[in-house]
Amino acid sequence: MRQRTIPPVVAARWALWTFVIVNLVIVEALFLTEGTGKNGVLTVAKFFGLHAAVLMLFQLLLVARLPWLDRRIGMDRLTLWHRWVGFTLLWTLLTHAVLVVLGYARLDDAAMTKTFMALAGVPASLLGMGAAAIVVVVAAVSARQVRRRLRYETWHGVHLLLYVALGLAFVHQLRETTTFSSSTLAMTYWWALWLFAFGALVAGRIVMPLWRNAYHRFEVVAVVPEADDVVSVHVTGRHLDRLPARAGQFCIWRFPGHNHWWPANPFSLSAAPDGRTLRLTAKAVGSASTGLRHLPVGTRAFVEGPYGAFTSLHRTRPGALLIAGGVGITPVRALLEEESAGDIVVLYRVRSEDEAVLIDEVRTLVAGLGGRLHLLTGRSGEGSRPFEPQSLRALVPDITERDVYVCGPPAMTSAVLGALRGLKVPRIQVHAERFGLA
Repeated sequence: MRQRTIPPVVAARWALWTFVIVNLVIVEALFLTEGTGKNGVLTVAKFFGLHAAVLMLFQLLLVARLPWLDRRIGMDRLTLWHRWVGFTLLWTLLTHAVLVVLGYARLDDAAMTKTFMALAGVPASLLGMGAAAIVVVVAAVSARQVRRRLRYETWHGVHLLLYVALGLAFVHQLRETTTFSSSTLAMTYWWALWLFAFGALVAGRIVMPLWRNAYHRFEVVAVVPEADDVVSVHVTGRHLDRLPARAGQFCIWRFPGHNHWWPANPFSLSAAPDGRTLRLTAKAVGSASTGLRHLPVGTRAFVEGPYGAFTSLHRTRPGALLIAGGVGITPVRALLEEESAGDIVVLYRVRSEDEAVLIDEVRTLVAGLGGRLHLLTGRSGEGSRPFEPQSLRALVPDITERDVYVCGPPAMTSAVLGALRGLKVPRIQVHAERFGLA
């Protein structure tokens, strides 16, 4: 396989960070020319306020699910960046708010409590306070200790309040910020930036899913039990050859005629898209995935996606090592179906062969490619540790010369990635994606 000059993920990261840096430079220039406040503290407060606004815009782009970024960087990485930018936004907003109160307290020679109450009586300031309060609440429920105790639907519902915060913050900026009203050019730039960010979000999260579902009209054509707790669902639709789906990607699936609209699950495509049907294969781990076994044929499906960067787009070497754990075999199985040539090795980790989902299909595909399949069974607590560096080296001696794809439970994925670092497998050759919504 020909080595690309610039790998897609590198190109996408450069494009994204260049966009951010260019806009930060513009904001810094505007601040230096029009950012002076009524005293030194308020000038610093304005500095933090302007950067909080840029962070908000960046947050919108990270969750807009823009296809070009998603296919090159991956939703999991974009979501992780969104999380850390969110906590940075929290502290930037709080710093801005405290400095505003302190600055006006010094200006009026008044106590901070009195100044805070006075500012709360000003509509523009009250809007900013409301936006900051919502960000604090969302950050609190996003802390790992709290997030683990909440259902995804509850957490997501609270998270949607951030759009209210963005609206409040936008109006607050229009009424309070003089930096972007200093000239027609500055105001045009600021409006264009907000419209671009909101437009990307609306297009990626609302317009595109609605259009695709209206165009393709997805519906269930078959439900096939694969094991006692595993089921495959086959979905068809109109013009599926025009759906830009690739092996290794996943979709967010809803079956509103069978379940409530709110529950949504990310399931990988367990077969390479063929232009006629899509297939998902899921293990029963919750009420939504368990209920898939009882889906009636003809049920309408609402499909968001396809998403993900776990695809052959990122191949850099002729040979590949595909590592899967449990039901994580589904995108790996799809990737095998897309392969036409090359040296392929598959490591499939399960507790017992009975739990090896789609194992017959995987064996057939690997054999057809002339590859090798290692079914790794046993429990880690009983001494079975196939993903230690020396074990991987013994199974695949030329591992550093291959692209390595990893999909499985979080603990397994982390162990494999750690071993690959220990083996000094070049980072650009390692492809892993955690399929999730939060």
